[in-house]
Amino acid sequence: MDDHTQPTSYLLVDGENIDATLGTSILNRRPEPHERPRWDRLMQFTRETWGGSPRGLFFLNASSGMPMSFIQALKALGYLPVPLSGPADEKIVDIAIQRTLQAMADRDGDVMLVSHDGDFLEDLEPLLGTDRRVAVVAFAEFRNGGFNRLLEQGLEAYDLEHDVRAFTSPLPRIRIIPIDDFDPTQFL
Repeated sequence: MDDHTQPTSYLLVDGENIDATLGTSILNRRPEPHERPRWDRLMQFTRETWGGSPRGLFFLNASSGMPMSFIQALKALGYLPVPLSGPADEKIVDIAIQRTLQAMADRDGDVMLVSHDGDFLEDLEPLLGTDRRVAVVAFAEFRNGGFNRLLEQGLEAYDLEHDVRAFTSPLPRIRIIPIDDFDPTQFL
């Protein structure tokens, strides 16, 4: 099948959520640039998993200014940066992603959400049970527990490190290992 017959895959990235989880819950400090996800690998993973040409939307809080070097890097990787501004007491990135998920109800296309945030559950659920594919990408152990209910409704779930392979070196994570994936040499 060529790209013209594949439905569009929308890759919605909540970069701040991923960065905050990486820093707060995994590294216990602000991530260094080389420790952050390789966002091109996420785009490649979407392409390889679902086919077609994904439309990557990377949502950013730009209330304190436009991070031009990061915006240019995202554009070079094929993402459409979505810089947003708003009051400090509003979760503007979450609001924008929620509105995007709501708009998807009236459009064709698969949706891959990159976030741990339970704020998206209510807007993601109506997209399930249709002929579209819907997935969440996150660190599995930090993904909001509400996503588990949606897995039963057809939501696909991928781990940012182990499935997507978005990092250049292993992260210091403690996670539940399915017995079929257990490799004792990793612990010896």
